[in-house]
Amino acid sequence: MIAVVTGATRGGGRGIAVELGAAGATVYVTGRSSRATGRSPLDRPETIDETAELVTAAGGTGIPVRVDHNDPEQVAGLAARLDRLDLLVNGVWGGDPSTDWEHPLWEQDLQTGLALVRNAVETHVITSHALLPRMVAQGSGLVVEVTDGNTARYRGSFFYDLAKHSVIRLAQAQAAELDPHGIAAVALTPGFLRSEAVLEHFGVTEATWRSAADPHFARSESPAYLGRAVVALATDPDVLEKSGRALATAPLAREYGFTDADGTRPDFEAYWAESLQQRFGPLGAPL
Repeated sequence: MIAVVTGATRGGGRGIAVELGAAGATVYVTGRSSRATGRSPLDRPETIDETAELVTAAGGTGIPVRVDHNDPEQVAGLAARLDRLDLLVNGVWGGDPSTDWEHPLWEQDLQTGLALVRNAVETHVITSHALLPRMVAQGSGLVVEVTDGNTARYRGSFFYDLAKHSVIRLAQAQAAELDPHGIAAVALTPGFLRSEAVLEHFGVTEATWRSAADPHFARSESPAYLGRAVVALATDPDVLEKSGRALATAPLAREYGFTDADGTRPDFEAYWAESLQQRFGPLGAPL
């Protein structure tokens, strides 16, 4: 399997890339942070080089490619390296520092909000525009659009909500246009994801995360869980039956039989219904 995982420097993107490596895939790991060029504007220590090494250590072949997915020329350069593409994971995000959870639209900084949408949505469009011709030429493949949530519930901040819903719509639109070519496209959401930044926020590591005091964090999931969901979809010969849908890790874990890295099967949707629905309302039906 030949895969491109964008935004694979850290978090869910890294988890997806590494699990694809464990499945034997060749993974082009893309992002803006590399050892050669330094940190991206997010100023995190993780690099695409580290992720690629983890992919190779897991059993695959990791190939780091520094790409700013806002730049069509850089993405075209990535496309030129590919003779084949079986899986495209559009995982660019990087919007957490730009998300304003406290103010309504009219009180937020407009330029910050628009930049969030450009980085979270336009990057996906630019990447699919450049890379989908590889899949169309071979008549097979899968596109996974990584989002947050798979229902119509408002996500608490105008620009954040707009970005995450837009990504789901990107999957649905691509599914419609790719169907005649035998190519599937889905949106996929994790539950409460234990990214590097989230672990730091709670003052724990992946080895000690259960010591965090937050009760909701106790129902979180590692990036490996998201990665295993992608592997299950990418290796499903009947994945076209799911094309156009917005999917979540926990139901896929039940369907395909995989677990998180610690052997558990987190289900944040069930936890929401059990503990959070009375306060925040129901999640709603999947889109």
